[in-house]
Amino acid sequence: MPPAVTFSVLIVNYNGGAYLQGAIDSLAGQTRQDFEVIVADNASSDGSMDALRLNALPSVRLQRHATNLGFAAANNRAAAVAQGRWLVLLNPDAAAAPDWLEQLEKAAQAHPLCRAFTSAQIDLNQPDLMDGAGDAYLLFGFPWRGGYGQPVLDLPETGYCFSGCGAGAMYERTLFLDHGGFDERFFCYCEDVDLGFRLQRAGEPCLYVRSAVIHHAGSGISGPASEFTIYHGTRNRVWTYIKNMPLLLLILTLPMHFALSLYLLVRSASIHRFGPTWRGMRDGWACAFAMRASPDWSAPERKISNFRLARTMTWNPWRMSRRRVHIRPVSH
Repeated sequence: MPPAVTFSVLIVNYNGGAYLQGAIDSLAGQTRQDFEVIVADNASSDGSMDALRLNALPSVRLQRHATNLGFAAANNRAAAVAQGRWLVLLNPDAAAAPDWLEQLEKAAQAHPLCRAFTSAQIDLNQPDLMDGAGDAYLLFGFPWRGGYGQPVLDLPETGYCFSGCGAGAMYERTLFLDHGGFDERFFCYCEDVDLGFRLQRAGEPCLYVRSAVIHHAGSGISGPASEFTIYHGTRNRVWTYIKNMPLLLLILTLPMHFALSLYLLVRSASIHRFGPTWRGMRDGWACAFAMRASPDWSAPERKISNFRLARTMTWNPWRMSRRRVHIRPVSH
């Protein structure tokens, strides 16, 4: 009789190439084997699914989509059939340390009131650098991966972050489903921050776990500076801010949001990224308020105060510009 499933590891693949097999192999070597793997493929054309070796996994299911649904929708489809208590996301361009699932489970046991967790991320290609320590959020509407590109020796100790990075996050399955999962309109990029924002408003914190490590290539498939990445990241950043920020905080922070957006737009011209940045801002604002009014994937009614919500964010733009980590001590 197969062991009970504690974790459902979700991998969304789109032309993942050799990275995908590396992710699978890292799961086969886990110290915990009470998991299933669901690989959701978004109509890959590079043959990455055809040559996949899966026999070392304890349990695996494949979902082959006829079209590219995007990261958000494909994860939602996988979550809908998952059987584990915990949904654990792993990017196809990431590899997990052997005790990754074990350390996430230990963190869940040590913090029983917490139902969202995220991993310590190390650059897959430059292991002396961080890939991230949770997602941070500037009060004025700008998210970033905390610590990206910083020395790995500066990885912070376990603590609370604003949201989990979708490359290595863990959510209690019922929590994820009760909040509608990822907003599928985002397609990809910032959908994890959007969900994290909704969870923060509902009083559901996210714990960054220093001992749960993955090695991540960081847009190794789509490219960190591609037009696709810049456009979707910019558009979805606007959507996340407008649809989730409580009205009072939105009114108070809009002037600074506009000022920082103008600065980033001007800066994008100097580094030859003006086109996708401008289109992302334009398309983001075009329907942001309609998304705010829509009941689909909407922020919950007030569960925590505006002040308490604001304390989960950083107020210092300099911290964002330097990509510094923003981890709050567990004692808080």
